[in-house]
Amino acid sequence: MNLPPVYFDAATAAPLHPVARQALLAALDDGWADPGKLYAKARRARQLLDAARAATAEVLRVRPDELSFTASGTAAAHAAVLGGLAGRTRVGRTLVHSAIEHSAVLHAAQRHEAAGGSAVPVPVDSLGRLDLAAWSAAVDAPGVALAALISASHEVGTVQPVADAAQACRSAGVPLCVDAAQSVGRVPVPEGWSVLTASAHKWGGPPGVGLLVVRKGTRWESPHPADEREAGRTPGVLDLPAIVAAAASLRAVAVDAAAEATRLSALVDRIRSTVPATVPDVEVVGDPVDRLPHLVTFSCLYVDGEALLHALDRRGFAVSSGSSCTSSTLRPSHVLEAMGVLSHGNVRISLHRETTPDEVERFLAELPRIVADLRAEAGVVGL
Repeated sequence: MNLPPVYFDAATAAPLHPVARQALLAALDDGWADPGKLYAKARRARQLLDAARAATAEVLRVRPDELSFTASGTAAAHAAVLGGLAGRTRVGRTLVHSAIEHSAVLHAAQRHEAAGGSAVPVPVDSLGRLDLAAWSAAVDAPGVALAALISASHEVGTVQPVADAAQACRSAGVPLCVDAAQSVGRVPVPEGWSVLTASAHKWGGPPGVGLLVVRKGTRWESPHPADEREAGRTPGVLDLPAIVAAAASLRAVAVDAAAEATRLSALVDRIRSTVPATVPDVEVVGDPVDRLPHLVTFSCLYVDGEALLHALDRRGFAVSSGSSCTSSTLRPSHVLEAMGVLSHGNVRISLHRETTPDEVERFLAELPRIVADLRAEAGVVGL
């Protein structure tokens, strides 16, 4: 019997929320005109944009004029980091960031270094949690223009001590940029940050919508050429129907966030306890308690990560990996490397509103045989 496929990769993109679908279809009919123009259709589009901004700002507990929409979460992260640095060149040209930032932040850091700036990575412990002492020392050094900290690891789920990191930044007079892509719509983000970014398709909105929030009083200068849209923070025409859908779905998931966190956390606990009990030589990574409710990562020794993902896909399980340790690169992910944990055969499971307990149980039932078969093919027996 062919069983339906199971999607366990919400950390990459959550399934489109029904509310987002409804809002998107409605806005395609009513919100396609340029909201910057003055005729009736444009005024209607402006009303939709203003309403979407106000609704999103309310969920984030920020002012609407602090929020800009971007073409993606990556675009928002690039603008947040490079704009934060550009606004503080008189102070210095050093960026402090955790060693486990998303690649979007790290690529912005590389661009900054190529232009003559410097970037200082701060280590994490074996659970993926920021070293606060090292962070405090780094942000307190002369010439630091900006600090960047992910709210929770996108690869292992460990929630970062944003409030404590923000306090260290305040004491040093350094603005903090927070990548909250995995948190927004799922768990609250602590206060204290100056710039925040998020991505709609992580919470069930459509792809192609990012959020960039710059708090009033923060020195931030757009890294893009001048543009009159979005208070000069985002160049180009916005995808208004997608923005309307993103705002509607964010409001919907925010209402259910606490209950969903409780439900998904129980399923993740089931995975965290069952996998190491049924599969030999497995390491579950990330903080077991202070973590995102929907995400769990484990690594299987003696298994090629790419082969494991393909084998799971053949059995109908769509999962991701926090490791690029494959035959093509032979290099683990920078997050797992920074944590100093096992990266072979790495699997990231991230659940969503449509995930059922039966799907989780099916995965747990099939995983031991899949791993055993791959190890046997590799000549590893007797575990």
